[in-house]
Amino acid sequence: MTWSVSSCFITLVVLFLWRIEDIAEACKCAPVHLQQAFCSADVVIRAKVVGVEVVSGNTKYDVQQIKMFKGPDRVIHAVFTSAPCGVTLEINKEYLFTGRLSTDGRIYLVMCDFIQFWEDLNGTQKKSLTKRYQSGCDCTIIRCSSLPCPVSAPDECLWTDWLLADGQNGPQAKYSACLKGRDGSCSWSRGMAPSKK
Repeated sequence: MTWSVSSCFITLVVLFLWRIEDIAEACKCAPVHLQQAFCSADVVIRAKVVGVEVVSGNTKYDVQQIKMFKGPDRVIHAVFTSAPCGVTLEINKEYLFTGRLSTDGRIYLVMCDFIQFWEDLNGTQKKSLTKRYQSGCDCTIIRCSSLPCPVSAPDECLWTDWLLADGQNGPQAKYSACLKGRDGSCSWSRGMAPSKK
């Protein structure tokens, strides 16, 4: 290869790798408390994935809706995901999904949505989906990953699980909701933790 051809080739490789890094960076998202995911989503459902196919470049997952916690007044039969920030779901597994409702009525999932196996949620999280999380949507959860973490407004709750090794599996994520009190300020309210026998 001549010097100019190899120079062009190297430039193209560098540009290609740089673009891949940009796409990967765009798909990174900070973990969110289930209450935050619930409040910011258009749709929150419990569903079982029963099939998959590719439709117009998107992956379509056929689902059997078990319960609608938030969303349109209709049964959901499919959810869609697309590259580069799409998700891969397992057939015959039950999930809790949070997602976006598009203008064409389709529900889209991306990797930054809250998508978890239903069996991995604890009883407090499952019960909180019916009313508790909705009642806390006027509050803001601020994730704290290192001290100091100031709270700047009365409607904020400081999520400190990130200071623990557990992170998203800490006690605030598993057993608490950020709820508004009578005085208008928000604070953590603990649900029922499992009894230790």
